[in-house]
Amino acid sequence: MEGHASISTDVLATYAQDAALEVVGVDGLVESHLPRSRPVRISVGDDGEVAVALHVRLDWGASFPDVGRAVQERVAGYLERMADLRPVKVDVVVAEAGPVRA
Repeated sequence: MEGHASISTDVLATYAQDAALEVVGVDGLVESHLPRSRPVRISVGDDGEVAVALHVRLDWGASFPDVGRAVQERVAGYLERMADLRPVKVDVVVAEAGPVRA
């Protein structure tokens, strides 16, 4: 059987969100202050390359660089495993930081 399968950007965003939430130090994802802007955005270029942008809330005291790198690695690896694609970039925006919630 010959054909072509594709995965919607909404599904990719869900994968990216799930992966980011697994990282220690990430308290959640945050909607951007821009209208209609989601916490996770997937962009597909004309060449088919995928880029990811995530707006995260970190636990108070978490190392921004360390958690940011961990999110980038986890999201890229998860998308590669689940969707067989490697994003060209994963941008992590620390939108908020707050005390650890019980």
